[in-house]
Amino acid sequence: MTDTTKTAVTQQDKRGIGDAIRGWWDGLSRPGQWAVGIPVIAVLALLPLFPPPLLDTPGASFAGVMAQFAMYALIAIGLNVVVGQAGLLDLGYVGFYAVGAYTVGLLTSPNSPWNQTDGGWLEPGWAWVACLPIAVALTALAGLILGAPTLRLRGDYLAIVTLGFGEIVRLMADNLGELTNGSLGLSKISYPEVGESETKPGGFFSPGNLGDPDSWNPFTRASNGAWWFWLGLALVVVVLLVIGNLERSRVGRSWVAIREDEDAAEIMGVPTFKFKLWAFVIGASVGGLSGAMYAGQVTYVNPKQFDIILSMLFLCAVVLGGSGNKLGVIVGAFLIAYLPVRLQSVQLVSNESTGYLLLAVDVAVLVGLWLLWRLRGNTLGVWARRAVTTGAVVAVILGLLLLGSVLLHRQGGAQSLGDLKYLYFGIALVVMMILRPQGLFPVRQKLLTYGRQVYQAVRKPAELIGARR
Repeated sequence: MTDTTKTAVTQQDKRGIGDAIRGWWDGLSRPGQWAVGIPVIAVLALLPLFPPPLLDTPGASFAGVMAQFAMYALIAIGLNVVVGQAGLLDLGYVGFYAVGAYTVGLLTSPNSPWNQTDGGWLEPGWAWVACLPIAVALTALAGLILGAPTLRLRGDYLAIVTLGFGEIVRLMADNLGELTNGSLGLSKISYPEVGESETKPGGFFSPGNLGDPDSWNPFTRASNGAWWFWLGLALVVVVLLVIGNLERSRVGRSWVAIREDEDAAEIMGVPTFKFKLWAFVIGASVGGLSGAMYAGQVTYVNPKQFDIILSMLFLCAVVLGGSGNKLGVIVGAFLIAYLPVRLQSVQLVSNESTGYLLLAVDVAVLVGLWLLWRLRGNTLGVWARRAVTTGAVVAVILGLLLLGSVLLHRQGGAQSLGDLKYLYFGIALVVMMILRPQGLFPVRQKLLTYGRQVYQAVRKPAELIGARR
């Protein structure tokens, strides 16, 4: 066996579990992937109806949390086009989310002078459905207007401009009181009026549909959150198909080239500005789609719901999940939507005294690890050094969480870990940047045009070599 063959087989044997699953998935044919994917989607669709005990959220409706996750997943996919695939840092993506939500609100809310459901050209029963493509088109237009003059900027300069766009949209919504009702917001926004009956006067998507938890009929058991989740899940699948086809086209290859080295891509003949504008417009339209869903579900929008912190959370979902990986950013969106609600009923310490005691123990452990590293660090093996580093990182994180919990246990303070979401998401980002900057599920680039055929052709000889051994 040649050295090259030995190296290839050795590298194949050293693959991790994630790489093995990825290799198995990439080795499937397109029908095979659909045969696996459809049952997985069906299981996901049943989660809001029969939530597992470990995943259930005691303090909130699990179906409502899953509906929020579906909206965040759409946002993460759209932002991933801009940040993960084209390499453009967008810090004001919440502006497109707000444009989509306010488009539906302005056209269907009784508080809006542009309301078209009270004798206008929109029938209340299908008003939300009719506004959905309008919201997508207007947010795409907003992306075009913002991107045309600003995408010639790069790096931090582009990030600052997009950050300003997000704040401008929020401030306009707050200050244009005659149009947007200012800080009071727009209420009674339309939603899909489907499935109206005596037991469900507003239909399946109505906020008053609480479902029947004692029924085994999924359509009767489902609350409005489950219906919004199903709709969001369907839209996620459609958007993934569209963006996946774009990735395998000339557009996707141009995005990758721009992300890796924009100057080199331009020298090789790629019209960089054109394809960056493509990414911006497509990402904006997906964000507007999610905003329209949000407005329909909560039936109320106001400027405070679209602050810059929310935009940072969207970017956090992309970074944590794996920038450039569509399925990875969906996992990141789930963490952003689910964890704060799940931890809302979790207390790290039961009282202030216990918190100070645990904090003292944590500080002692951290000091001990620092002394070990300082005195014996040169004599430790590789795995021992990694264990000490990991232990120090965990001790710092627990110390910060304990400190926050102790301080929040004072009179008038919050009591749950859910109130510390910005703290632990910020810590998670810092830890990810140090230990795994590519995210939980890093993207693996491969040939995009005939990637599947080439992968299968190369994989078969490697499997034969492994079998002969």
